[in-house]
Amino acid sequence: MTSPAQTLSPADSGTHAKAGPGLMIAALGVVFGDIGTSPLYAFKETLNPEHGVAFSPDAVLGLLSLIFWGLMFVVTLKYVVFVLRADHDGEGGILALQALARNAVAGTQARPWIWKAISALGLVGAAMFYGDSLITPAISVLSAVEGLEVEAHALKSFVIPITLLILVGLFAVQRRGTGVVGKIFGPVMLLWFLVIGLMGFWQVLQQPQVLAALDPRRAAGFLLTHRVQSLGVMGAVFLAFTGGEALYADMGHFGARPIRLAWMFLALPGLVLNYFGQGALVLANPAAVDNPFFRLFPGWSLLPMVVLAAMATVIASQAVISGAFSLTAQAMRMGYLPRMRVVQTSGEAIGQIYVPAVNWLLMAGVLALVLGFRSSSALSAAYGIAVSVTMVSTTLLAGIVAFKLWHWNRVAVVLGVLAFAAVDLGFVVANSLKIHEGGWLTLVVAAFALLIFTTWAKGRRLGLEAAAAQRVPLDPFVESLALNMPHRVHGTAVFLNPDIDTVPHALMHNLKHNQVLHEQVILLRVEACDTPRVDARQRIEARLLGHGIWVVTARHGFMERADVPEFIRILAYQKALAIESMSSSYFVSRATLGDKPLPGMNPLRRALFAWMQRNAGRASDYFVIPGNSLVELGQRT
Repeated sequence: MTSPAQTLSPADSGTHAKAGPGLMIAALGVVFGDIGTSPLYAFKETLNPEHGVAFSPDAVLGLLSLIFWGLMFVVTLKYVVFVLRADHDGEGGILALQALARNAVAGTQARPWIWKAISALGLVGAAMFYGDSLITPAISVLSAVEGLEVEAHALKSFVIPITLLILVGLFAVQRRGTGVVGKIFGPVMLLWFLVIGLMGFWQVLQQPQVLAALDPRRAAGFLLTHRVQSLGVMGAVFLAFTGGEALYADMGHFGARPIRLAWMFLALPGLVLNYFGQGALVLANPAAVDNPFFRLFPGWSLLPMVVLAAMATVIASQAVISGAFSLTAQAMRMGYLPRMRVVQTSGEAIGQIYVPAVNWLLMAGVLALVLGFRSSSALSAAYGIAVSVTMVSTTLLAGIVAFKLWHWNRVAVVLGVLAFAAVDLGFVVANSLKIHEGGWLTLVVAAFALLIFTTWAKGRRLGLEAAAAQRVPLDPFVESLALNMPHRVHGTAVFLNPDIDTVPHALMHNLKHNQVLHEQVILLRVEACDTPRVDARQRIEARLLGHGIWVVTARHGFMERADVPEFIRILAYQKALAIESMSSSYFVSRATLGDKPLPGMNPLRRALFAWMQRNAGRASDYFVIPGNSLVELGQRT
């Protein structure tokens, strides 16, 4: 028989040990959707005449060389070779990297500003991800449907309605989970990379001179020849790498090895061949610059290709939306966001969740973007700045981890960080030129997300400090029970308490108003750790105070749910306690702000914190407490 403690161990501890073909193909569907659909619009935008670069064979080869060496340096070398090493108990992503960097400097004589810098880098990167989550579905689906215009210009009026219909359907099905649909993601993306790679290879065979772009001197020559226009062009070149961050963010689903193999043997060859094929096509037919991707395909295959592209962009959008759900859940567990309703859509995969509030906010934003910009070319102006800033954060945090945790050579780490950061900052500057054209939108979204993160974290900390000043010390309280024991009633009472050294507010009020004490009392502190998952042996820490009163600390990682009833079952198993679910009650306090100002928080942020506090999700939902066992008491701080 399996104990409750054993069931909470990571179920997939050995999942990533072997990277078979099935896992590689599955990774294609989740990890590479964003970067895999970049050929729909990236190369076309580099040739946009608005950049001021005259069309010429040398310019085409220079642009292709920039894309190729960017894929090799930014995606392959930085992410695939180096950043994927920074797994936090198998998990990736900017918040996991932030936690890893914190652990790296823990126990050292790190100055306070280093801790603040690590926190700031992680939060900025996470905030920027929300801006990216708005742009990716809009530009991806819109660019795919625009392929209809290549077949018949008269179909242009149908592009926006079809795009909106696809996006509404995509967000509407989120509540059903991605488990069933996800099974076809991998094969569809495998077909996608094979098709775009083969069509690109065919064009390269027709114009083999395009392979001259493999020479890095072509990229350097383009930048030297077009000094004035180079920054604007680099903002468009960056569109080819915008999905690179997903390789690290989704590492926890598959592990580093399957992602590396899928990139090197499937995704990278398909992308390079397609970009070079588009370049070969415009060298032979400059008129194809209006949409070089869809011009690669013969007329009879255009409609099926539009359908395949639409499926691929839906997959890319799905990956970003799921990422927003996961990021929100991580931020909640790390104390950066108030509780929201989280729906577990799979009984097997803990990462498959649905956050209704985030889903509908994203949908409203994405639809507004499509209606406001109305073309993928216009949307490309708003794309890139958020991802480039996140990449800078990743580079700096990874540098801290490499030096402090892996103990790599200091000179090598500094040189590597400077090289990667120089490229990342170059893309930040290039994308900043597009801020007035639409990039401001993602910055506003990121700034608002950052305001939410910092306001909630600070307000929660100040509120807990204010509440702690009013609390009664626990040990003297327990000693006083021996002198005046209240009436004991049958059953178990679980009191959620953030401070294990004081008496829970709910317990004090229960004694004051009901004048009873349960036979068995558990004072439970739920602690969110800076690790993705907590080892089952460290899950529960308990001590008996006497009179049937237990003080318990239950720990969970930021990739795990704070399942309080499950914690109690583990406690009962470990301590051989007779705890019956039908006779157990869970007491929680719902705190609200009083009229007193919080020190160090201005009135506007205090009002924002109070609004978030009033609209936070119910404790019973967040802690998975059955509604018929919940007793909720108000607390005014």
